[in-house]
Amino acid sequence: MATESTAGGGPARTMDLLWRTGGDVERRPGPRAGLDVDRIVAAAVDLADREGLTAVTMRRLAGELGVGAMTLYTHVPGKGELVDLMHDAVLGEVYPEPPAGGWRDRLTSVARANWDLYVRHPWAASVGAGRPILGPNLMRKYELELTAVDGLGLSEVEMELVLTLVGGFVRGTVGGLHEKAAAERDSGLSEDEWWAATEPHVDKVFDPERFPTAARVGPVAGPELGGYSPERSFEFGLARLLDGIAVLVER
Repeated sequence: MATESTAGGGPARTMDLLWRTGGDVERRPGPRAGLDVDRIVAAAVDLADREGLTAVTMRRLAGELGVGAMTLYTHVPGKGELVDLMHDAVLGEVYPEPPAGGWRDRLTSVARANWDLYVRHPWAASVGAGRPILGPNLMRKYELELTAVDGLGLSEVEMELVLTLVGGFVRGTVGGLHEKAAAERDSGLSEDEWWAATEPHVDKVFDPERFPTAARVGPVAGPELGGYSPERSFEFGLARLLDGIAVLVER
């Protein structure tokens, strides 16, 4: 029975679909209606980009494609496998050219490529983090990212951990960007409008007797920084992260 789970598909079925090997569900008899896996995945990615991953159900996707839901199941077993295919598809967008330059430049390219990917496809940041989906595009991405830290004297384990560190940092900071966008959408208030609404209460909040450090820092840093900026946090954090990695490399 096909499933609507977003937790990932069955490993064997997913790998067959990702690598187009034996056992591909496309071999099943049934109506094709001019569809193939690539067209289904492209439509699913577009829907997820517009409305989020929860909007991607087999029934909704069938409606977008103008076919019956059962037609999709002749190509993809269920939503779990579909999400795996979607994730690997968007990973194919990164690194049209391999990361180049010194190691800091290469790791900066890795971080920015992942940031840009998750900005374009917000749903992708929450997919595949726990159990990597070993498709062809993920493996190409992994290979190129490993070359960014190769030849630095790091062990294989340290190379892997550096990439995990950078990837986790990017996912965390880009999450702030999406949360900010969601807050503006849900509240109907822009960043400036929200701060303007809270301004009359600032004196109560930054009470120097109760919160002396916050009262000293907040009124200065807030206006100076112009409010919370995920992009600025990304830039600052990435520079500090690379400084820390430099200690490991130089050691």
